[in-house]
Amino acid sequence: MAADNAYLMQFVDETSFYNRIVLSHLLPANLWEPLPHFLQTWLRNYLAGTLLYFISGFLWCFYIYYLKINVYLPKDAIPTIKAMRLQMFVAMKAMPWYTLLPTVSESMIERGWTKCFASIGEFGWILYFVYIAIYLVFVEFGIYWMHRELHDIKPLYKYLHATHHIYNKQNTLSPFAGLAFHPVDGILQAVPHVIALFIVPIHFTTHIGLLFMEAIWTANIHDCIHGNIWPVMGAGYHTIHHTTYKHNYGHYTIWMDWMFGSLKDPLLEEDDNKDSSKKAE
Repeated sequence: MAADNAYLMQFVDETSFYNRIVLSHLLPANLWEPLPHFLQTWLRNYLAGTLLYFISGFLWCFYIYYLKINVYLPKDAIPTIKAMRLQMFVAMKAMPWYTLLPTVSESMIERGWTKCFASIGEFGWILYFVYIAIYLVFVEFGIYWMHRELHDIKPLYKYLHATHHIYNKQNTLSPFAGLAFHPVDGILQAVPHVIALFIVPIHFTTHIGLLFMEAIWTANIHDCIHGNIWPVMGAGYHTIHHTTYKHNYGHYTIWMDWMFGSLKDPLLEEDDNKDSSKKAE
């Protein structure tokens, strides 16, 4: 029992370290040090998530809409400031709830309820990467079906997912749309990350890093720029999802859509549009 407690304290020490790193640089000590550990962790996740959302969003928008104007997107495809402000507003209303999920998952890890491990040395590098691969396959499968059911189950779509799908044209999508969800919708689509903790051994720090990478990834797939890197589910695929509502539910890759018959390739879509235009002429 003492050995188990000592092992679990490694997780508590690590989260406390992250809390100090973030909170000591952003808030006076008297505002956060008296808080219970759980609230410190939530506050750290909330502040870090908010900063990541705005910094990554502003930098990416500045690059593609200003520095590279008419390079990646025509000027008439750039979303309005009003549209991006609305996306920020929706995301900020949901952010306190989004960041509750990683806080709860860290608390469960600290209590020893999951298969998380503290050090890569416990399994070695080969198993570390094998477990990451299994974890990501599980997450990809889970997010695909969660996302698809948010479309197929009409009340879920009407009351939750429709909030995100008001952005249904190229000139209404931006990196800021990546987190513009109803809070319950956003949490449901991230739940596979937490369920995986009970099934697949995963390195603790890696799990936290993957959760926060979600913010960057979701910004990327809403910029409407098709990177065409197989088998990545890039923005070209996801833009089709926002316009047809019934294709490309996947998250990181196209494999789940390919396996379950919902894949639509943006290059084929472009060719179909050209053929349609020629016939119209």
